[in-house]
Amino acid sequence: MKTIQAGTYNVHFQQKAYKFLSNLVEDNNYSSVFILLDENTLEHCYPKFISNFATEKRIEVIEIESGEINKNIDTCIGVWNAITELGGDRKSLLITLGGGVITDLGGFVASCFKRGIDFVNIPTTLLSMVDASVGGKTGVDLGVLKNQIGLFANPKMVIVDSDYLTTVTEREIKSGTAEIIKYGLTYDTDLFNEIKNNKKLEISNLIQRSIEIKNEVVLQDPREQNLRKILNFGHTLGHAIESFYLESEDKENLTHGEAIAIGMVCESFMSYKLLGFPAEKVNEIKEVILSIYKRTHLLKEDFSDIMELLKHDKKNINGQVNFVLLNDYEDYKIDCKVPEKLILESMEFYNE
Repeated sequence: MKTIQAGTYNVHFQQKAYKFLSNLVEDNNYSSVFILLDENTLEHCYPKFISNFATEKRIEVIEIESGEINKNIDTCIGVWNAITELGGDRKSLLITLGGGVITDLGGFVASCFKRGIDFVNIPTTLLSMVDASVGGKTGVDLGVLKNQIGLFANPKMVIVDSDYLTTVTEREIKSGTAEIIKYGLTYDTDLFNEIKNNKKLEISNLIQRSIEIKNEVVLQDPREQNLRKILNFGHTLGHAIESFYLESEDKENLTHGEAIAIGMVCESFMSYKLLGFPAEKVNEIKEVILSIYKRTHLLKEDFSDIMELLKHDKKNINGQVNFVLLNDYEDYKIDCKVPEKLILESMEFYNE
């Protein structure tokens, strides 16, 4: 895999990447190095990482609890206090080792501590490899509202080592696959066809192309004013559904990818109704997604709560919900206004 130049930083792959990290630490003469991880990556990923990371700098490990429920400002305060108590200063480096929660939260922590210290992302899940760790978005949730607090900040480097994928569950692999499907529908149909024809989800060969796509989009629109909005396909309704299940005490949480998969089916249906997206392609998307993800039955009595959460989507302008919809594969329309009746109808379509 070839290194990807992503604006102000590089994405390095596999074993050779750790040499670049060691050089970065040496060249910048960091005063200390902090590793942010959770209990899962401490057990399963940290041993591999530390055996490959050559440095004489002082290393401190900071562990937080795993899960989206802990992606909040209280966790950030805990990490800031830990860095402070361990003697962190403006010349410290924070390395994030984990999934999207770790990379999102860690980047935000680093960007705010003493008005900004350097950080490096080492994603260990498919979702964080192909999406969360690349593109400069950092942040945390506000209650169950996704990514409401955050800022744009680039890491010094991203290391993508697919060996870490051996430590995650099949469910987590499927969660990340949803983002690859999104790239396939909006930007490069070859990716969608690869997944459609490869139900065993042997997706390691799709990682680099997915990162290339996100990088191409972000370089053209780093602050999400136009083109970058296509990366939100499936996410507008999907985030609301994810938040609803996160706050529901009597329902099992959905992974990010499971919720986004539902969102893509629903938003494909909206595209059919509003833009004339071909019906056979709506059905194809639904068929592929339901062949990968177990159907989650959306109860009609829950629709109103999901709609309420939709009104708080961070992409809304003047209270108006904005969707990315499809004219066709690789042919999208941003900032689409969708009647509430059609949004409800799309969830009924998913349930059918």
